[in-house]
Parts: sequence; C-alpha cells; structure tokens
Amino acid sequence: MHVADLIVTRAAELLTLAGDPDGPRVGPALADVGLVRDGAVAAADGQILAAGPTAEVLDLVRPARRARRIDATGRVVLPGFVDPHTHLIFAGSRAEEFERRLRGTSYREIAAAGGGILSTVAATRAADEETLVRLGWARLDRMLACGTTTAEAKSGYGLTVDDELKQLRAVHRVSARHDVDLVATLLAAHAVPFEFAADPDAYVALITDDLLPLVADEDLAEFCDAFCDPGAFTIEQSRAVLEAADDLGLRPKLHADEFADTGGARLAAELEAISADHLLRASEEGLRAMAAAGVVGVLLPGTAFFLGLPYANARRMIELGVPVALATDFNPGTSPTWSMPAVIALAAAGMRMTPAEAIVAATINAAWAIGLAEEVGSLEPGKAADLVILDAPDHRALAMHFGAPIVQTVVKRGRVVVG
Repeated sequence: MHVADLIVTRAAELLTLAGDPDGPRVGPALADVGLVRDGAVAAADGQILAAGPTAEVLDLVRPARRARRIDATGRVVLPGFVDPHTHLIFAGSRAEEFERRLRGTSYREIAAAGGGILSTVAATRAADEETLVRLGWARLDRMLACGTTTAEAKSGYGLTVDDELKQLRAVHRVSARHDVDLVATLLAAHAVPFEFAADPDAYVALITDDLLPLVADEDLAEFCDAFCDPGAFTIEQSRAVLEAADDLGLRPKLHADEFADTGGARLAAELEAISADHLLRASEEGLRAMAAAGVVGVLLPGTAFFLGLPYANARRMIELGVPVALATDFNPGTSPTWSMPAVIALAAAGMRMTPAEAIVAATINAAWAIGLAEEVGSLEPGKAADLVILDAPDHRALAMHFGAPIVQTVVKRGRVVVG
C-alpha cells in the first residue's frame, strides 16, 4: 500500500483525461474526459499515485501522518490547465490602441502607424531583464489563479539578438521560481523590426545565422515559432527560420493563416511542426495535411473575440481528425486574457465545441502541443499532481458560467497553491 501526502476524495465529477498515451485525442475521442463520479486522487512527493473511484483509491493508499486531505464533495476535480501559446514576457501597455480600435481604427491601421507588435517591441527593448521578470511573475500569478499550471512562453518583442535572449532568459528565471512551469519558445520571426523594414531577408539571416546558434548553445528554448501571414513573414522566410531551428534541435511551431490563407498549415505539416496556431483562414487542403502529419491545431478564440474576427472552424478540424488544443494567446494587443476558463467558454460559444471537447483541448491535447503529455495534462499514476477543483458539481459549468470565478483550488505538484 502506498503512502500519500495528498488525498482528494468524494468529487462529484473527477475528470482523469486518462487515455491513449501514443498521441493527442482526435475525432470522437476529443470528447472523452475520463469522467468518474465520486472520484478521488492520491499523490506523494508531487506525483499521482492513484486516480479513480474514491473507494478504490482509498483501498490503494494510506495517508501519511501529516497528509493534506481535501473533501471535494459537490465539486469537479480535473487536471491543471495547460496553456500552449502565450506571449508572457513583455513591457508596455497598449490600452491607448485598444481605445482607438473601439473608436473605429482598425488593427491594421494601428500597425501601419507604428503601433501593434512594434510598439510593444520598443517598450520591451527599453526594459531590463529584472523588469521583465517582475512583470512576467505578476501575470503568471493571475494565470495560476485561473487554474493554469503549465504554460508556453514566447519571445518576439525584442527583435534584436540581445533583446530576444533577454526575453528568453527572463522566461527561464520566472519558471525556475514560480509554481507554474514554463516552456520557452523563440519567436524572433514575430515581426520585421523598423531597422530591417527595407530588407526583411537580412533580418531572417540575422535570426538563422546569429541568434539561433546562441539560443541553442545556451539551451534557452525548446521550440522555434514564426508568424507566417501577410505583413509578417512569407512561406519562404518562415521555412528558412524553422528549418535552421530544427537543425539545431528546436522543434518548429507556426503562427499560421490567421489573416489569410498563406499556406501556413501546409508548411507546418511539411515540416512536421509540433503545432500550427490560429488557423482562422486555413484551407481544407492545409487542415487535411495537418491531420495526416499529426500536427496539433492550437486554436485561440480569445484573439478572434478581441479582434472581432471569424472564429477558427473547430468543428471541421475535428471532423478531419486534426488534434485540437486551446490556448489564451495572452499578449498585450490582441488577446490580453490570462484565463483558460474564459477560453473554454469562448470555444464552446464561438466555435461550437462541446464543454468536454474544450476541456480535453485545454489539458491533455494542450500538453501534446508543447511536448509535455508524458508529464502533465491528465490525472494518471506517475504524472505530476497538478489539478484544479471547481466550485461546481458539473464540468459543463466551465463553458456555461463564462467570466465567473469558478476555480476554487489549484494544486501544483501535490501542493495547494491557490485556495
């Protein structure tokens, strides 16, 4: 019999998300949350020992002398949310731009006038690393309060060698001390900086020849991303960046087909990227290619909502067998939300995903999108004891009670960190 230092019992619904360990959920399996009524989870030293019906779990474990016991009667217990697409580390505010958009100025007009991404670049370049760490820490506190226990964090607001390295180092410093675990992604190909406006290919060469080797040598990122869309980078430029990154051991990701069908989804499939994100305008051909290649489609309904754009066609992606995940796309200009519950609600209301599909997409499939499915995203023996307790008896409340503070307790590696 195992000795447990954390035991959560009597959950009205326990969502284990247990299932196929060989890949993300697709098709009908996307709706399988592994629901157990009157469920329990036991853990020791930050790892799950058992998860299932309360009676069965209590037969398998005994509590340590000072074990933490939580009675989850009338509540839902599920894995901590995994947010696989964020722009956590930046300086500056774009509140004025937001007000201009409310008065009718389009996002494209704001960007053309030097706003958008490049206004955040200027503020981030001016900030020192300590400032970026402090700002990132405060944002991560808010994410944790909403139930996020693991997240990806991108660079992309430096756009020089030194400033991109500064952002990635800040990601690592925050992750080393904060309860939320972070995975770092290099996104130097986020926008063409002012100083390279006349020669974007020279900036691409700076990334491939100068920046990427330094990132790899210092082991500062797991992934490399590129923004492949009109006004950002072309298919050829994105390919150059991602192939160079892949050669150095940074697996490709792609901002793809957000504003137009540029072929980004097809490129992600060709490069066997771990994910292609946004996909609001992705073609049928591109989606079929992603499904065949097993590329996770990370959908960002908060961005579509905030910009007033049509949502990604999640239902068609699910029909085609694309593995679907959800993320906040937390950033200062186009999706300034840190709430995965809000994203789940938008996925249901705006993209017609069922609550169960959205929860799978925000947990185990999201973990696959950042290469951590063996560690997080489901409640199974051997995985991290990361879990969320909802102040509700039914998991569908996540999608129904949008905007409500429904997350009651958050546990990270067996320790209560919220609630």
